[in-house]
Amino acid sequence: MATQNYIGTPEDKVDWKKLEQENKRLKKLLAEAELDKAILKEAMEGNY
Repeated sequence: MATQNYIGTPEDKVDWKKLEQENKRLKKLLAEAELDKAILKEAMEGNY
């Protein structure tokens, strides 16, 4: 009886490299959005 390292269909396989790249891109977008938010908050408070 042969053992399998992967159980599931080929469509279920995950491309980790693509996921890591997408995660990096999304983290960068989030950081930029948070920075924009902080700048706007300071401007609204008159701390510029």
